[in-house]
Amino acid sequence: MSEDVRNAECESWDVKKDISSMRRAPRSTIHVVNFGCRLNGYEGEVIRQQATAAGLEDAIIFNSCAVTAEAERQVRQAIRRARKASPQAKIIVTGCSAQVHPGMYAHMKEVDTILGNAEKLEKSGYEFAIAGTEKALVNDIMSVKETAQHLVAGFESMTRAFVRVQNGCDHRCTFCIIPYGRGNSRSVPIGDIVAQVRTLVGAGYKEVVLTGVDISDYGKDLPGKPTLGAMMRRLLSLVPELPRLRLSSIDAVEADEDLYRLLAGEPRLMPHIHISLQAGDDMILKRMKRRHSRQDILDFCARVRSLRPDVVFGADIIAGFPTETETMFQNSLNLVEEAGLTWLHVFPYSAREGTPAAKMPQIPKKIRRERAARLRKAGEKRAAAYLAAQVGKILPVLVEKERDRGHTEHFAVVELDRECEPGSMVAAKILGVTPYSLQGLAA
Repeated sequence: MSEDVRNAECESWDVKKDISSMRRAPRSTIHVVNFGCRLNGYEGEVIRQQATAAGLEDAIIFNSCAVTAEAERQVRQAIRRARKASPQAKIIVTGCSAQVHPGMYAHMKEVDTILGNAEKLEKSGYEFAIAGTEKALVNDIMSVKETAQHLVAGFESMTRAFVRVQNGCDHRCTFCIIPYGRGNSRSVPIGDIVAQVRTLVGAGYKEVVLTGVDISDYGKDLPGKPTLGAMMRRLLSLVPELPRLRLSSIDAVEADEDLYRLLAGEPRLMPHIHISLQAGDDMILKRMKRRHSRQDILDFCARVRSLRPDVVFGADIIAGFPTETETMFQNSLNLVEEAGLTWLHVFPYSAREGTPAAKMPQIPKKIRRERAARLRKAGEKRAAAYLAAQVGKILPVLVEKERDRGHTEHFAVVELDRECEPGSMVAAKILGVTPYSLQGLAA
């Protein structure tokens, strides 16, 4: 399960703000509310395009997440709020939760239409919603063999662009429901990726994030079987005007030699690597059916750091996986320091019906939460030390839509002393730190 599909906090793209804006917006509009992952962020723009092309009006489309029970609870809560805010709007639910649990939304009186993960990306899905003769259109996701690339010209209210290079997953981690929502792994041809990135760079985007469900598996289904690193090398060569390229997350043991060479010699590849880790104990990793061992992570971090000394690592970690003892948990906790991880996405294990882990002996929820809190505290300590070490430096910052904040190459948040043009790159002298960000003086 990659960072893209799991987002640990299962956060939406500011759902409360989205719901609030519905009360103020004019009629005959389409609102897309994305939950969870960066891949959903990209697909939200495709949804907007296809729904508009179909002639859909006055609709709220919820692009859902199924990674945890809490994620699905948030979706249902947002749907109820939206119905109260916009009684006349057509409410459509799609995304992973709709794909794996369509019946749950079919029983909600607030929902008008349910679309599967394949149907949400096609104009015909919204023509189905407009017709309104049936409530659900959710087909077998495992039957989808290709990932059609839809050319996205830009992202509403964003300055960082997400480009889907892959979808689905061929692996079956015991805790993960996502393959049943996304299907098997399918890669986007390199030419399509290059065309998409050129379009976005031409529209003014200075940073592109490669996203997918399991991008480490990129290319295995394409002619010639290009690796992720090989694709990135060609992309950077063919789009020399792209200033920043960032990976969403990778499975460390799948890193290829082209990727290592890029890390060593390509400054446009950001020195920020997010690892799909999940645990730091070998027995738990085995029970999760992960592809790596604890030592694999240590070796990967050491090799990357030797090639790119300024690299910053992030990681996903699950606390309280079934059968996890205190000693096993301590191995995960210790790995934060041993591997030198900085940005942690930590979440307590959430049992997903239909997965093998849901049938294993469960850890009490209270202990899961306590362990997650301890991991977060360790992550906060590491992040605080990293941020403190940046004081006095001059760092390039990509300005976000808020105009007075942005991100460094290492994905640290910088609060600027003045408003700057969204999407611009400014040099900022770091004057101080807050608990979660840097304070910078924009040049």
